[in-house]
Amino acid sequence: MAEQSQSVKNLANRLVSVEDHQAAWAEDYRAEAELLRDVFGGLLVRIHHIGSTSVQGLAAKPVIDILIEVRNLEKVDTLNERMLALGYEARGEYGIPQRRFFPKGGNQRSHHVHVFPAGHSRVRQHLLFRDYMRTFPEEARVYAQLKQSLAKQYPHDIDGYCDGKDEFIKEIDRRAALWAEENTVLQPPEECIVK
Repeated sequence: MAEQSQSVKNLANRLVSVEDHQAAWAEDYRAEAELLRDVFGGLLVRIHHIGSTSVQGLAAKPVIDILIEVRNLEKVDTLNERMLALGYEARGEYGIPQRRFFPKGGNQRSHHVHVFPAGHSRVRQHLLFRDYMRTFPEEARVYAQLKQSLAKQYPHDIDGYCDGKDEFIKEIDRRAALWAEENTVLQPPEECIVK
């Protein structure tokens, strides 16, 4: 129980900061993806840069979100020590079934790694959101404005910040799914590492 209250206390100390897009985020992703590729080895199917830092021009929290598709999710748990050696903390499913979550950087997070079985519906959802934002910069601009407003409103409340984005994200997920049906999207992007 003390561990859980310490975790809640740590969340309260996290500053919610949204920055203008940084070109360096793409390189940060590529460098980290290479390290993760070595850790995941034969379990790896694909690595994707997701989230706001993956969308050119989109303001974001300076945290690189990485999605890894694996052949066997249960075997990912055997990699916890290797992930720890890279600075990641193993959080298990962390509220999302069939996921393994690894944040890096403590309260000043730099990376989030989300691991799913290859082809999981959440993989498609994340990739569609990213690709939709890349394709429709006006939607990305509205999202950036929302995030900047919420970061000012909730500078020390990550839950309030996330709750404030929830309805917008659900609507974009809905639009992105319709867009995908109409346009046959989701080709592996250039930054996707396939093994």
